[in-house]
Amino acid sequence: MPEFDLIARIRERASLRADVLLGIGDDAALLRVPAGQLLVVSCDTLNAGVHFPLDTAPADIGHKALAVNLSDLAAMAAQPAWCTLSLSLPEADADWLNGFLDGFLALAHAHGVALVGGDTTRGPLSIGVTVHGFVPEALALRRAGAQAGDELWLTGTLGDAAAALTLRAATTPVDPLLTARLNRPTPRVAAGLALRGLAHAGIDVSDGLLADLGHVLAASGVGAQIDLARLPTSAALAAAIGESGRWPLQLGGGDDYELCFTAAPEQHAAIVAALAAVDTPVQVIGYIAAAPGVRVLAADGSAYTPSQSGYQHFAKPHHE
Repeated sequence: MPEFDLIARIRERASLRADVLLGIGDDAALLRVPAGQLLVVSCDTLNAGVHFPLDTAPADIGHKALAVNLSDLAAMAAQPAWCTLSLSLPEADADWLNGFLDGFLALAHAHGVALVGGDTTRGPLSIGVTVHGFVPEALALRRAGAQAGDELWLTGTLGDAAAALTLRAATTPVDPLLTARLNRPTPRVAAGLALRGLAHAGIDVSDGLLADLGHVLAASGVGAQIDLARLPTSAALAAAIGESGRWPLQLGGGDDYELCFTAAPEQHAAIVAALAAVDTPVQVIGYIAAAPGVRVLAADGSAYTPSQSGYQHFAKPHHE
């Protein structure tokens, strides 16, 4: 399958939006940014054996490649609009490409995202995606903004994807619900939009709760307390791994792609209502403190020392 045939196949399946003046097929795309909106841009690279197991289905890889990028836009309270896709492939496999596009474009369609360009090359399997979205300047959610006294919130559940990898490595049967959380994370775009004007600061949890929360705390010049008993846990994770065994996965496992955010206690009821309206579970897991650092407390009030803070690309085993 020659390179230009591969590009033509991608172009045939990609849909456009009215604000795309020129999409796939030229040297660059021409896009119209709405008046009064900031352009929000984020990019991620997914490598085989690092970001997904080598035997992951192509459609799942396609879904995840876009989902992790949309999660970044969600963390900024941005509305997704466009994306570009760069594919490094060992060979131009039409069946693999069609499966990949099934997952990628289904998620793009669900969020109104147009694929407007990219690149293809021969090499180890690697996917690079750049997403673009819009947000009014006054409503962009940033890492710097958390305030002492804020409640610390989290959407969804923690530890499912990390549990799937851990059980897989131990050749233990894995609940399909845990595997689905690893292969097909849900970008919390609707939740991010619902938090406009309500949250003070936010981030998506990709490398682990402690690591990603640490970025918010550093940017805001504050600290935090996390209560282990309040960490949201799925029934599948609770059935697979005991309480103390799942805490390291929930605090530092990564691959959750949930939103962690802070907000004033006075906004509690409004946040519950706003996220219920977009069918997103949400839970207060602690609070923001004035003193730097993170305290993690067990249910009995004793201090808990985490075994890891989060995923580090140059220090952790690959997902082989």
